[in-house]
Amino acid sequence: MLRFYNFLSRKVEEFKPFGKVVGLYTCGPTVYDYVHIGNWRTFVFEDFLKRVLKFNRYKVKHVMNITDIEDKIFKKAQEEKVSIEKITKSYEKAFLADLKKLNIQKAEVYPRATESIDSIIALVKKLLDKGVAYKKGGSVYFSISKFGAYGKLSGTNVKGVKAGARVDVDEYGKENPSDFALWKKSKAGEVEFDAPFGKGRPGWHIECSAMSMKFLGESFDIHTGGVDLLFPHHENEIAQSEAATGKKFVRFWLEGEHLLIDGQKMAKSLKNIFTLEDIIKRGLDPLSLRYLFLTAHYRSKLNYTWKSLEAAQNALNNLREEIPDWDEPKIGCAEFEGDFKEAISNDLDMPKALSVMWKMAKSDYPSSAKHQSILVMDQVLGLELGKLEKAQLPKGATGLIEKREKLRKQEKFEESDKLRKELLKIGVEVEDTAEGPKWKIKKN
Repeated sequence: MLRFYNFLSRKVEEFKPFGKVVGLYTCGPTVYDYVHIGNWRTFVFEDFLKRVLKFNRYKVKHVMNITDIEDKIFKKAQEEKVSIEKITKSYEKAFLADLKKLNIQKAEVYPRATESIDSIIALVKKLLDKGVAYKKGGSVYFSISKFGAYGKLSGTNVKGVKAGARVDVDEYGKENPSDFALWKKSKAGEVEFDAPFGKGRPGWHIECSAMSMKFLGESFDIHTGGVDLLFPHHENEIAQSEAATGKKFVRFWLEGEHLLIDGQKMAKSLKNIFTLEDIIKRGLDPLSLRYLFLTAHYRSKLNYTWKSLEAAQNALNNLREEIPDWDEPKIGCAEFEGDFKEAISNDLDMPKALSVMWKMAKSDYPSSAKHQSILVMDQVLGLELGKLEKAQLPKGATGLIEKREKLRKQEKFEESDKLRKELLKIGVEVEDTAEGPKWKIKKN
């Protein structure tokens, strides 16, 4: 049984999709800068979710939006004195390249806000026609007082909200529930579009409702994002979508917790915002970050330090060194595979799943069985363990290993030790075991 914690009900529920294909919408990047590792934690958690659904034999239609109209984008373009399109295209390209580095499976659809204007305008018009939205000063706002269930996702208390209080910015704090902009009168330097209610551009929240419903329908199965999006973004999505259709918008809301840096929230003032490029510059593999994310449950805060990332890299390297020495994959370890599936199906308990994988790897099961099972598990872990190949000995190393073993059998240990040192010089480390010599390529 597949179970997820649903933020809408605040409890773990059995997952049952609307139909044969799971509709999954994940809030994508706002393309005004490089994605930082806090956001990558969310995107990797969503990849685990998608892989777990597939592992449980569900077909998935995954939609991830690209926000290319937003306050921060306009500000960045003005600061750098370049076109908005130059900003968005550059950072979108970087985002898609980084997806590959983290082995994140691509979505089926990446709709962009600028390409979804017709759908957005139609949704705003529908809200106006229903009387839950109103025009003011060239903009269109959603009236939260007209939607009685406002606050049901985030628990935000809207009692005492001043009637007609409005926010024009795309993001605002929990203490400020107010009518929010669906369509914003454009300012100088901003992109603008023609609409029946005046020239302007969409607010941030309406974009996701329009794009998700366009590709997944008025009701779909799962919506995800970072926990910081609960309010106002996801709350506003529910309000405007359900007010427009009269139907339940999304069944399951899954939200990923924050990544802390040395125990603190990421902030420009603390200079602790890191990207994948920062990790690569330190000589670390981006997949070590993916491994690190496996060590904490997606609903728990994870404290990131450079030492913890190096430890993740070492653990990953140990796997990479060991697996190629195992025999060819055959019938797997059914008990361990069952424990693994139970862990991932219980609200994505990836730390437990990782523990099961290591317990199996260190077990005395035949290496052929362990090899088969670890390939099965990696369908979810996504650590690219199926691409590992047995290391090749440098030229002449085989002869030196055989000669050294003969000397050892003759108890000529001083001479055999000289050959061991020769092998080390060419990068081959030899370990003497009861079954004979075992070798591995020494890491620089």
